[in-house]
Amino acid sequence: MKLSVVIPLFNEEAVIATTHTAVTETLGGLIGKRLIDDYEIVFVDDGSHDRSLEILRKLAGESPKVKVISFSRNFGHQRALAAGILHSSGDAVVSLDADLQDPPELIGEMLEKCRQGNDVVYAVRRTREKDTMFKRLTARFFYRMMQIMGVDLIYDHADYRLISKKVVAAFRKIGETNIFLRGIFPYLGFDHEIVYYERQGRFAGATKYPLRKMMAFAWEGITSFSNVPLRLASLVGLTIFVTSLCLVSWAFYEKFAGRTIPGWTSTVIPLFFIGGLNILFLGLIGEYVGKIYLEVKRRPLFFVKEMHNLEDLPPRG
Repeated sequence: MKLSVVIPLFNEEAVIATTHTAVTETLGGLIGKRLIDDYEIVFVDDGSHDRSLEILRKLAGESPKVKVISFSRNFGHQRALAAGILHSSGDAVVSLDADLQDPPELIGEMLEKCRQGNDVVYAVRRTREKDTMFKRLTARFFYRMMQIMGVDLIYDHADYRLISKKVVAAFRKIGETNIFLRGIFPYLGFDHEIVYYERQGRFAGATKYPLRKMMAFAWEGITSFSNVPLRLASLVGLTIFVTSLCLVSWAFYEKFAGRTIPGWTSTVIPLFFIGGLNILFLGLIGEYVGKIYLEVKRRPLFFVKEMHNLEDLPPRG
């Protein structure tokens, strides 16, 4: 078995060398245990502005097992992961972040689960004790909202996973522009297993997912995999319509009772209900129309500026 390890990164000059060493030592141990025969490490530079690409060039020059993909600009973590997966050549692919919060030592256990016939192995955090209270609450809210919206997710799983070559082939047929990997792999429906681990703190550097990006990420997942918001719009619209009928009756009652000024009834009802409802749900529908707009243009997920120890691949889909 040849194993591919995909590591997306953005401005991670402080951790690249340490991450490379840790992953290489782990993979060397797996070869010694005869769990794998060969490996490659695919680093995907998501348009870094620091010395990340310079360090990656050096690593690629020192070892043909190190592959490097560098984007022309920052396209986002999910697209960087997708690029690494699409350019991998292993019989199995493991994706993990460059900050060493996901321990490479877990790869051996993931390979054992794969050998048992599982095409996808999800690494799931055992606890969130090291997170702040705010982070724990927002993460819990994120996964609950996804479940309510009908998005099939693995609870507390980020993007540390192993997928077989069969799953990679299936993934290549996904032609979406609005890509949400945490929803795509459960959607593919292959046999899967879960392994649990304790997530560590960042080795160095700062998080690349502040609150603003986390909220955008959550909204991307909901609108990419669920039409529940549109159904909610219909339900709320019906509720508002029924409420409006009641208010119309009340407004007429007040009018005939002589307790209103002229024009009040005909102004208040449409202003507060019909106008507000239209603005709210036109915006929601606009979100989905915007996604359709992006999908029909069929733009590539990313543009590669340079590659090392790799050849470009045909487009997916």
